[in-house]
Amino acid sequence: MGDMKELGVGIGWRPEIADAVEALPGVDWVEVVAENICADHLPDSLARLRARGVTVVPHGVSLGLGGADRPDAGRLAALAAKAEMLGAPLVTEHIAFVRAGGPLTATPLLEAGHLLPVPRTWDALDVLCENVRIAQDALPVPLALENIAALVSWPGEELTEGRFLAELVERTGVRLLIDVANLHTNRVNRGEDPAEALSALPVEALAYVHVAGGLERDGVWHDTHAHPVPRPVLDILADLASRVSPPGVLLERDDRFPAPEELAAELDAIRTTLGAATVAAATDEPSAGPRPLLIGAGARVSGGAMPVRTPVRVPAQAPAPVPAPAPAPAPAPAPVSAPASASVTASATPNAQATPAAAPAPRPSPDAARQRVGVAEVALLSALVAGTPAPEGFDVRRLGVQRRALAAKRADVVAKVAPELPEILGEGYRPAFLSYARNRPMTDGYRHDALDFAEGLLIAGRPEDPVARRRLTAWWRERAGVRPPGPAARLGHRIRTALGRG
Repeated sequence: MGDMKELGVGIGWRPEIADAVEALPGVDWVEVVAENICADHLPDSLARLRARGVTVVPHGVSLGLGGADRPDAGRLAALAAKAEMLGAPLVTEHIAFVRAGGPLTATPLLEAGHLLPVPRTWDALDVLCENVRIAQDALPVPLALENIAALVSWPGEELTEGRFLAELVERTGVRLLIDVANLHTNRVNRGEDPAEALSALPVEALAYVHVAGGLERDGVWHDTHAHPVPRPVLDILADLASRVSPPGVLLERDDRFPAPEELAAELDAIRTTLGAATVAAATDEPSAGPRPLLIGAGARVSGGAMPVRTPVRVPAQAPAPVPAPAPAPAPAPAPVSAPASASVTASATPNAQATPAAAPAPRPSPDAARQRVGVAEVALLSALVAGTPAPEGFDVRRLGVQRRALAAKRADVVAKVAPELPEILGEGYRPAFLSYARNRPMTDGYRHDALDFAEGLLIAGRPEDPVARRRLTAWWRERAGVRPPGPAARLGHRIRTALGRG
């Protein structure tokens, strides 16, 4: 299995702070968003860090393992190639869905552009476990999954977060990446107690920990990764560290990057918190957690489980993936409203704590569970990005907060991947994009989103300034590789819009 080592304290590597990360003292490892690097070319900064012996872990955001469809083989192959290029000891992803719809539900495929929570139901757990096993078989190194933050709660959930995660580990042997900032977010937004979640976790499965900042606005906590880490998040880290010595802890920062000395101070606060928790655990031996879990560099373990030095529950051999079902009828031309069956049992209040339930009898049809989960997830996502009615049982006000947050994130990311657009449109960029996003869900990633947005403006004869319109036309033509939309295209667009197909 190779030498065993702890990760230590690290920071999320981002291009904007690459120089600062290289210069920060005491950085043991870094994490990179897998989708932001290419498998055949490593950014110079990451290459230098690797040459210094700094471990680099790829962190995926687009697999959507909590979605109803089986994981995309191409995405899995790309993630595997990046793990091998980096010589990573593991890869990480999220317990979330990021897209919904398609043949399984006979609805248009929709992209969230964001991590959305899966319903904590036995159906969703069955689907997630099968997807995890498929991913484990496709990856050359062990997989760890992260708990996510959420603004909305599914009605009628059947498991608490701790029970859901414990069942996931028991069935698949997958590791856990615990984000303590997300536990704080869910305390504020969904009334969930972080201590209860931690007490239910199989701490022997811990791979590492995320720490990040955010801010509260109008009673809602926004997990921004763009603000300093608050004291309540460090307190949850201390609680976790009193139960188990984390193999690694990582500071995440994705925007509004501070000066290097501020990043260093946040890393020091993390180290201080861990040190204090270690001292407290040493003076209270009965409450001390298991020994640190050590990660084997580059190890590959059958079934995807991480090598550890403490006993863990070993699940039974994972079954082979079930063949995909035959395609359903062609997708409908427009997002659909949520059918009655789309909501998870809606008897619970939107923010009620889930009541632990006994596990049901084994389900005879995994594909039936996939379809039920798919219908529920597409109904929620369609309400968030396509303007369809809210599924039964959801908090409509909170869905509005999530919908606006998704649109704002789309605007921000499109401005990053296509910085020429805000330059051409000036102050009019953001309101124009938010107006576009209100009834045009994303279906194929942010770069296509930018092209669709520009095309829509040109079809509408905008911007009004002729110089700006010529610049936008040239930008769109260069990237789309076709002629800009003329009068015929505009007429066709108006007809499709009138028919509800635009």
